[in-house]
Amino acid sequence: MAALAEDGWEVTAASRGGGRDDRWPQEVRTVAVDRDEPGALEETVGDGVDLLLDVTAMTAQHARQIAGLAGRIGSAVVLSSAAVYEDEKGRSFATQDRPDGWPRYPVPVPETYGTMDPGETYGARKVLIERELTALGDRLPVTMLRAGAVHGPYCRTPREAWLVKRWLDGRRVRVLAYGGRSRFHPVHVDNVAELVRLAARRPGSRVLNAADPEAPTVERIARLHDEVLGWECETVLLEGPPPAEAPMVGSTPWSLPHSLVLDMSAAERELGYRPVTTYEQSLPATLEWLTGELRGRDWREALPKMAAAYDPMGDLFDYAAEDRWLAAHRP
Repeated sequence: MAALAEDGWEVTAASRGGGRDDRWPQEVRTVAVDRDEPGALEETVGDGVDLLLDVTAMTAQHARQIAGLAGRIGSAVVLSSAAVYEDEKGRSFATQDRPDGWPRYPVPVPETYGTMDPGETYGARKVLIERELTALGDRLPVTMLRAGAVHGPYCRTPREAWLVKRWLDGRRVRVLAYGGRSRFHPVHVDNVAELVRLAARRPGSRVLNAADPEAPTVERIARLHDEVLGWECETVLLEGPPPAEAPMVGSTPWSLPHSLVLDMSAAERELGYRPVTTYEQSLPATLEWLTGELRGRDWREALPKMAAAYDPMGDLFDYAAEDRWLAAHRP
């Protein structure tokens, strides 16, 4: 919102609760909208707007909703996900629970790489949205942004919580699977905002990756947290995947057997994109916010969406299982 307002746009921020961020310029207006209520978004758009930014499109109905606004909006920028990609053997984030189901992507992944078929999984729904909206062409220019691992203040599923909670709990050791070499390309919200700002200036029907200038390994991410938090923590590197008898030991929200690194050259070429921050530069502000959210609270209460996403996989903070593994395997 701030990036668009500072670029001269008259901005109205629509959300279910109608709230605002204190960091936004005062001229940013707010309105409460439940987009799943029939006609609510259309009523908010009214006679028309020059730009629609949609960061919550998740279903085919949402895609049809945006398409139905063609002629009433000048262009749109819609958030997609790097989860759309599928490797040459049909593996994707949706096949991770199958034998040999982890995808092996090229490094880096360009936007021209294959995607899964439209369907009901998260990534497949994003593919459906991409295809329906980019097919509108000149009727409604839509830029789809395939975001990596989003980070920054106010994130509802902050991967950094895996490290911050351990620091708050006084843990002095951590285990990282895959030798700590996993890379899950992050993107800070300010870099997403810069891509939105540039795409708004240059409307077009396109799909672009959205990522930070670097994709640090999970071991590097952990070391950066140590520096910001003043944390003395031993890192134990586990070669290979988490142990079968304790599948959450060594597993972090960044832990992929094979790296996902996004190619940003198309955004640079088409939009003149240059990142406005890096993971390292942005981390202190993120951790200041996240520490305030987690200190003295049950993490599931503080971050319910993250709990809903990760609890089916196991306990992210099963220290007892980790201690048992360390006692048996620590060098």
